[in-house]
Order: sequence, then structure tokens, then C-alpha cells
Amino acid sequence: MNIKSHYENKRVIVTGHTGFKGAWLTTWLKLMGAEVCGIGLDPVSSPSHFEVGHIGESITDLRIDIRDRSAIEKAILDFKPDYLFHLAAQSLVRKSYNDPMETWNTNVQGTLHVLEALRKYDSPCAAVIITSDKCYDNVEWIWGYRENDALGGPDPYSASKGAAELAIKSHIKSYFPKSSSKVRIASARAGNVIGGGDWAEDRIIPDCVTAWAQKKTVDLRNPNATRPWQHVLEPLSGYLTLGAYLYSNSELHGEPFNFGPLSNQNHSVITLVKKMALHWDLVKWNDVSSQFKGPYESGLLKLNCDKALALLNWTAVMGFEDTVKFTAEWYKTYYSKPDNIIDTTVEQIKQYQEFAKNKGLEWAT
Repeated sequence: MNIKSHYENKRVIVTGHTGFKGAWLTTWLKLMGAEVCGIGLDPVSSPSHFEVGHIGESITDLRIDIRDRSAIEKAILDFKPDYLFHLAAQSLVRKSYNDPMETWNTNVQGTLHVLEALRKYDSPCAAVIITSDKCYDNVEWIWGYRENDALGGPDPYSASKGAAELAIKSHIKSYFPKSSSKVRIASARAGNVIGGGDWAEDRIIPDCVTAWAQKKTVDLRNPNATRPWQHVLEPLSGYLTLGAYLYSNSELHGEPFNFGPLSNQNHSVITLVKKMALHWDLVKWNDVSSQFKGPYESGLLKLNCDKALALLNWTAVMGFEDTVKFTAEWYKTYYSKPDNIIDTTVEQIKQYQEFAKNKGLEWAT
């Protein structure tokens, strides 16, 4: 299954298209020849990948709050998508502590608005609803969470993502019967995503590159926290593969899927920073963990992605070294030759596809 053939000349909605992952996904879909409609707010950071990459110039660019039910419904029904990828979210754990209501309304009610619009849609459509790896009730055990493990979380963001998964499951059971529904829905769970174009607050890579570009020292709040880091193109290839399979296979309707890196790709924050530093000159960092009095942040969270391998023939393809290299090279291009950043984005997508092709993955052949 070559995914390009599934999206070429198809109508695709991406909610959250102005965000980090949404901008990359929109670019990839355009490269495959899809007609894309983006639904989202203005970019939350300046700079942003969406703006520096001029991504809005070649798509239908709708600035709509996912919490506006009537506007979301109109946009979806008017565009008549073949595929829909729902990424719009309040995606920051620390921000969720400061504004839990916005987090819950965006992540749960916003998801319900998309589902309700799809309930009125009477044409074939594959909808991939993206939540987060943090939807699981994380007890920080050493093995990966499977799709049937308990949902929940200690912070408003994680809990809202667990609740969104429950809403998705409930709506599918209640309104989208597997035997007859023209709209097929699946959820996707991923996290710890890095790559070029992310300038969100309180994330380690944006913190580093923003400080280093100004010859400043970056503060590390939790340098010993361990994460399964993955490049942004890894889960996006999973979402695209899931969408293609879902469109043609009703048995996947209603199924959740994990998308994560290779099992040996757990590394600490300080290891990530040191690897990034190999690609920059004269960088510095401070360990401020003893001074940090912020809210709880998990120390360990892994996903088991065996289901994606078994049912979608999907697996991650990039090792830690390439993940860091891709990320560093994107930012170095932006800060030195910003006019070349579109070419860098496209070239990294093509390189990633070659990695997948060389690994024999069906979607890339």
C-alpha cells in the first residue's frame, strides 16, 4: 500500500493545521497531491513553521476555534472530505495547570464537535482522531502501554486526553455502527515528538534552540527525565497509514492505535541536549532541577506499538541519531538561511520516505 495513491486528488481536512504537527502533516499531504482544508487558530508562536513555510498559501486556510460547534460543523460539511485528521488541541501539560477549563473544553468538547459534525456527514470518510500518549493512566512502569490499558492522568492535560478517548469510543458505539457507517473513525496516540518548526513554550527543543540562537544558556528543569523521543514524521506516517487502511477496511473502524519510536529509543533530557549540542557551536545549559518548583511532570512513559505493526505493517524507522540530526539541521537552516526552510522541510520528508523504503515498509514502496 503506497499511501500517496490514497491521498492524491483526495479532499483532506486537517484540524490544528497551524500547529507543529499540523504544519508538517499539511505539507506532506500537499506533496502527495491532496486538496487540503486546514481548520485552526492563528499560530500560537512567532516564529511558527506554518508561517515561515508559507503553508497557508496552497490550501483552504480556515481560522476557526475548535470550540465553535456550528462553525466546525459548517466547515466539515461544506468541504466534504474523504479524509479528516483531527489534531487541534491544547497540547501543553504546564499550560493545562494554569487553565484547566480551556484544556478540557478544547480537548474534549472540541473532539465532540468534530464527531458530531461527522455524524451528519453522509459520504465515505476516514477520520483519524489524534489524542496523546499521555491519555494513559501513567504509573511509570518500565514496559510500554498497550491500547487496552487504563486511561486517565494526574494532570488536566492527560486527563482531558483520556476523556477524549472515552468520548470517541462512546460516539463510535452509539452513532457509527461498524456494519453500515460511511464514516470510519480510529484514534491515534503518540507523544514526545521533536523536529523542526516547534517553538511552543516549555518544550525542551524549542527552549534550547531559542536560547542558543541568541548565544544564551538554556535552563533544564528536569534533565534526568526519560522520554521515548521520536521525530515528528514518525507518528505522521502512522496517521497517514492508519487513514489509508481505515478507508478501505471496516474492521479497523473504532480501533485505537499507538505510534511510537523504536523500543530502545528511551533517552534522558540531558542526553538529548548533549546530542543536539553536537550540531551547534558554543552552547551552554544549566541544571535548575533543584530550584524548579513547578507542577508534576512524568518521569517515564513508553508505548507498545505491536498493534500498529501487526495490523498496519507500520513501525518507526529513525534511530535516535538521525532524529536529533534532522531536528538540529532544520533549526540551523532556519536561523542561518530562513528563505531555504521550505526546501529543508520537503527534503526531510523525502529522506524519511527513503528510510522507510529501505526498511521495506509497505506504505513507502
